Amino acid sequence: MNFSDAEITAIVLSLRVALVATLASLPFAIAIAYALARWNFPGKTILNGLVHLPLVLPPVVTGYLLLITFGRRGPVGEALEACCGIVLSFRWTGAALAAAVMAFPMIVRAIRLSIEAVDPKLEAAAATLGASPLRVFATITLPLAIPGVIAGAMLGFAKALGEFGATITFVSAIPGETQTIASAIYGYTQAPGGEDGIMRLMFVSIAIAMIALVVSEICARRVGGKGALA
Repeated sequence: MNFSDAEITAIVLSLRVALVATLASLPFAIAIAYALARWNFPGKTILNGLVHLPLVLPPVVTGYLLLITFGRRGPVGEALEACCGIVLSFRWTGAALAAAVMAFPMIVRAIRLSIEAVDPKLEAAAATLGASPLRVFATITLPLAIPGVIAGAMLGFAKALGEFGATITFVSAIPGETQTIASAIYGYTQAPGGEDGIMRLMFVSIAIAMIALVVSEICARRVGGKGALA
């Protein structure tokens, strides 16, 4: 299977975008998932709705919202460029941001369900022995919820890898800069004789997604087994 230079670039860029999107989302996803699973506070329903909003909005709408917010003329984008020289629109970092926003609800949901499955009595017992809330989270809650964290990360990675609508609206499909596997496949559908390129990139997408799911399952089982032994 002979890949063109543009296809190899799109594959590498997609992996980088998906990895950065997942790693950048994970700390925020864990914090929000814990808050939704364990705390009761005013606006909890609104926060939950905002977290899951990208799942129900058309991806193009999400991409446009990112463009008017983080674009060079947007309030956040203009501030970032002025103070830090950071430009997100039409850059690969913007593609990572769009992918992170679209993958975030799936990551949060998987982690939240895993945290909710942890017996609160274990956390209460640690607290009565003098452990601080942060230490309870770090030594009890998070280790027991690790399978959900891994599953959420892998689901988020797979979602980010295949993101198209929000990404192409926010950063377009610039070859070598923002053209991911999904946008490259779309480009092939618009060009005569692009069937071979579509098949090559489709095979790569399926292979990467399957590897991510298998790795997720293996890691979750090993972590779960260690937890049971402990």
